[in-house]
Amino acid sequence: MQLYQVGGVVRDRLLGRPVSDVDWVVVGARPDEMLAQGYLPVGKDFPVFLHPETHEEYALARTERKTGPGYHGFDFHAAPEVTLEQDLARRDLTINAMAQASDGQLIDPYGGQRDLDARMFRHVSEAFAEDPVRILRLARFGARFPDFAVAPETQALMQQMVAAGEVDALVAERVWQELARGLMEARPSRMFELLRSCGALARLLPELDALFGVPQPAEHHPEIDCGLHALMVLDQCARVDAPLTVRYACLCHDLGKGLTPEDLLPRHIAHEGRSARLARQVSERWRVPRDCAELAELVAREHTHVHQSEGFSPSARLRLIERCDGLRRPERFEQMLQACECDARGRLGLEERDYPQRALLQRDLGTLQGLDLAAVSADALARNLKGVDIGRAIQAARLAALEALA
Repeated sequence: MQLYQVGGVVRDRLLGRPVSDVDWVVVGARPDEMLAQGYLPVGKDFPVFLHPETHEEYALARTERKTGPGYHGFDFHAAPEVTLEQDLARRDLTINAMAQASDGQLIDPYGGQRDLDARMFRHVSEAFAEDPVRILRLARFGARFPDFAVAPETQALMQQMVAAGEVDALVAERVWQELARGLMEARPSRMFELLRSCGALARLLPELDALFGVPQPAEHHPEIDCGLHALMVLDQCARVDAPLTVRYACLCHDLGKGLTPEDLLPRHIAHEGRSARLARQVSERWRVPRDCAELAELVAREHTHVHQSEGFSPSARLRLIERCDGLRRPERFEQMLQACECDARGRLGLEERDYPQRALLQRDLGTLQGLDLAAVSADALARNLKGVDIGRAIQAARLAALEALA
């Protein structure tokens, strides 16, 4: 039995990056031998075990054979005679197909270290084309390592996979898993650039793909192109370390601009409602978690109102806060404001602009939260007010509190 660290741990160690999860490949072992040594089985499709003490994953060396379309269409073969080189050959990219022995020896049969030095994503073999998830993974790695280029032969292979319909067979849960991870990388825009360059974006997120080449007014958007703006907003999210909910909301916030009639361009009248509808459509397609889906729809619908809120009267700002359910869900309201700030700064030359709207609405919400509504209700009851009149008294108190701030 021989043990090797494989994949990301070897890659990141060579890059001098922090190492978190460690994956192992076991060569020359059978499942019963692993069980006899106390390893805990967790694999369903092929033998994977957890170390009894460290709980790191140990997978038996295996080969795989394509049996059908999509992500699940594989048969796996794990046996003591499978070599380390055979196991590494089934991996996606050369930079992920390296192993390290316990004595530190690097096993690199496919040139992974060469491609690390060249900052290149290159597929290990033609088997790359058998798994469409690998397109998403490569794009996600592009968001993590934005200075890496895609080898021309790998780019051509991904384009062939898209044309063959492989991407259409992806299951929703796996697409969302990869998109979510890519959104949380250092430069999320790169993921969508790479997906677009091979044609996968048009299959997975046609609503986003439709934004490229669509103009908007230069006085508000010096970058002009709606697709470029969407990507710039995502990178603003990464810059402020925004959570996934905010990043997904920013991804979807302007989708409706792709449906603006050509005779109205470059203006995008009423794009907010269209954006909210398309955000909901994307969330349903990829089974996006509820917190992400709800914030995306809210930001799509209300971001223009938040941008305009400095010119609102106190009553209009109160309606905005109530419409966004800010009093009951202040954390989501704050995330909406963060998304709007990223939107305002995701514009060419305006990355450092002030965004006083966020502080204004935060102040308003804090003032409303500080009201003693029990005292307002008690006063209303003392005046023999009931039902809807008490509600009006509370509303009047809220408006008076905002008016007093002026």
